[in-house]
Amino acid sequence: MISDLARLIDVVHREKNIPRDVLIEVLESAMVAAARKRFGQERDIEAQFNEDLGEVELFEFRTVVEEVENPELEISLAEARELDPQFEIGDSVGLIIPIEDLGRIAAQTAKQVIIQKIRDAEREMTFNEFKDRKGELITGIVRRFEKGNIIVDLGRAEAVLPKREQVPTETYRQGDRIQAYVLDITRASKSAQVVLSRTHPGLLMKLFELEVPEIYEGIVRIEACAREPGHRAKIAVSSMDRDVDPVGACVGLKGSRVQAVVQELKGEAIDIIPFHPDPARFIVAAIAPAQVSRVYIDEMTHSMELIVPDDQLSKAIGRRGQNVRLAAQLTGWRIDIYSETRHAEITEQARAELSRIPLLDDEQVETLIRHGFRSAQELYDAEPFEVAQILDIEEEDAEEIIDAAEKTLDAIILEEAERRRAERAALEAAADEEPQDEAGEDEAVGAEVPADADVPPEA
Repeated sequence: MISDLARLIDVVHREKNIPRDVLIEVLESAMVAAARKRFGQERDIEAQFNEDLGEVELFEFRTVVEEVENPELEISLAEARELDPQFEIGDSVGLIIPIEDLGRIAAQTAKQVIIQKIRDAEREMTFNEFKDRKGELITGIVRRFEKGNIIVDLGRAEAVLPKREQVPTETYRQGDRIQAYVLDITRASKSAQVVLSRTHPGLLMKLFELEVPEIYEGIVRIEACAREPGHRAKIAVSSMDRDVDPVGACVGLKGSRVQAVVQELKGEAIDIIPFHPDPARFIVAAIAPAQVSRVYIDEMTHSMELIVPDDQLSKAIGRRGQNVRLAAQLTGWRIDIYSETRHAEITEQARAELSRIPLLDDEQVETLIRHGFRSAQELYDAEPFEVAQILDIEEEDAEEIIDAAEKTLDAIILEEAERRRAERAALEAAADEEPQDEAGEDEAVGAEVPADADVPPEA
């Protein structure tokens, strides 16, 4: 097992890329474990690799004492002086353990320890190599598939692309090249695990960094990114140089740069949007290609209402809400979109309800509507300090307005309940009359024809 160890160490060093001193340390610890298994765990045993001989030497150390109490750790002065007359009490005696004395079981133990230690060394090396590459792009080859996960060969290590990090519209075969985002690096039980992602927004940002030199150099900066992997993405960019158009830099000549990114993402559509510090302007750009008529901002709830022309509503929302959802992710604001017709209806309804509150004049009603209040219920749910700030009144007056809103709300609820009762009564009355009408129709259908009536001949 240990013949020609120097050559074996060199082979493993080249194939596994594990430092030679680490391999020697692994070998020495394995031999110590095997010796302790054979001779006892309490013994003081050391192993040293002899470079000249190309083999491991085992030594057992015992302390010289007058009377031996623990024969595994102590040796009598008489026995020690038989080995060397110079020994004194308290000295440490090193006894050579022949490798042949270990036996088959101990040799098997050494083999298992060596395999485990080499795996541990590989795991540690892989972790150290990739721990600083978290958040970067990496390229590998698809090797196999395990329970929906894709195992990617990175050369010196393997990575896993979990099913949850895969794009549903993408398919791969064994041997395909794959470029992914390094999501995490963990110390797994069997090996250091590099976790990849094809859905993370960082993948899109890193691809643009590769394709656009201005981003790599810091002239153009990616401010925000939002993705629905495999379908659509939005990216907001700004420029540190007034002479550099950030959108044009990302698009490239005849769209060459953005098309390279789209191709790598297997056809995922990408909207490149100019970033603006004004949230309203940023939202308007993010909701493109739809046009926006008006924007209402509520900074307290960090939300916006966008009013769009009736014919632009479907564009603004997008297929299955995709456009507005990405715009909200990109800007970080909650977005509500209304057509101009619907907004006019909501505003008129809000004006009708709020105008019923006796303590509010017309100007205050319009002010509350501009700040997003659409009903007496919303005003009743508001905090007094919020109403006071909006209407520029004292907090005590705001509390009185909220109390008045409660009374108006009670009246509206009673009216609504009465209206529903009236509708139910009307439906019940109609249901009672319906059987009589059906009976009349049956009588008419079943009426006898007088004998003297003119009956047309049968066809």
